[in-house]
Amino acid sequence: MAGGVNRKISAASARAHTRKAKQNSSFKLPSGMLKKTVLLFFVGFLAWAYKATQPPPPKICGSPDGPAVTAARIKLSDGRHLAYKEHGVPKEKANYKIVYVHGFDSCRHDAVIAKTLSPEIVEELGIYVVSFDRPGYGESDPNPKRTVKSMALDIEELADQLGLGSKFYVIGFSMGGQVLWSCLKYIPHRVAGAGLLAPVVNYWWPGFPGNLSGEVYNQQLWQDQWAVRVAHYTPWLTYWWNTQKWFPSSSVAAHSTDILSPQDKELMAKFSGRENYMAQVRQQGEFESLHRDMIVGFGAWEFSPLDLENPFPNNEGSVHLWHGDEDWIVPVMLQRYIAQQLPWIHYHELPGAGHLFPHADGMSDTIIKAILTGEK
Repeated sequence: MAGGVNRKISAASARAHTRKAKQNSSFKLPSGMLKKTVLLFFVGFLAWAYKATQPPPPKICGSPDGPAVTAARIKLSDGRHLAYKEHGVPKEKANYKIVYVHGFDSCRHDAVIAKTLSPEIVEELGIYVVSFDRPGYGESDPNPKRTVKSMALDIEELADQLGLGSKFYVIGFSMGGQVLWSCLKYIPHRVAGAGLLAPVVNYWWPGFPGNLSGEVYNQQLWQDQWAVRVAHYTPWLTYWWNTQKWFPSSSVAAHSTDILSPQDKELMAKFSGRENYMAQVRQQGEFESLHRDMIVGFGAWEFSPLDLENPFPNNEGSVHLWHGDEDWIVPVMLQRYIAQQLPWIHYHELPGAGHLFPHADGMSDTIIKAILTGEK
């Protein structure tokens, strides 16, 4: 008699059999498909990374999608426009004609010398001041080819088109003060005198002792160390670094109060009128204004200010540099070294002063008298 074999299967054997069945039925990509998937993911990541580093195009003033033009402007030889604002006595009657260069994240309206100079001094000395929007700021066209030298040439062309004569004075604050080194290098024959007010220092200028520039560099907040390091070594990453949300970017661009000295915080009350035009400062885009400033200012310069020669060997003019010894944005130590290496500079160190000292009461009068008349 034929019959089936009745076998009992243990629970453990059943579970093992089920696991084996599941393993055998699991989906596996063919090896070629897996490589293609990884490659596709990698290409997608590169495309995202590239897009993240590319700034949006600027919204140029006067273009169909850009802000309106409200300022007086000149047209430069390369086709760009430069917006400007005039202060003081009419230039036809002026004894002294000054070009003022604004700082980082500012514009032509931030001409502290012109705005805080006493009317009596203006009339007595016959002072005319023109301030202008540096490229990409306010209503001046961006300059994607901007260099250290091009800024000096823009100033020279502005002076020529406005008829300021063969020589004129230049005064610059902060990042605008840094621009004045370019004027002393490339257009010294046009400069009647110069005033550098808390000028920004490039830590990579040749001539600085490595230990000194390193010590001063490390005095910055760590996010500012990274911001200028990126601008110097990998300028193509500057836009991404200053717009990413993973790490804090430039504290100066973020208007952080952590970088303000006690005197600076007191002087902030004098900035109450800026809200009337603050929207104009970055209206064409942050890359061609703030970020381009950092790339040029902290990039590799074609010359070092420490190698400059006295533009006034016969004392027909003078160069002055003012700096506060409690400046937390631009530490004073490198300015002291520059003054030691360039003894022809009239160096004025202000005890207890921070970065915003030009806004202090009476400071503009002191600066102007020293530059124009030699009064101490």
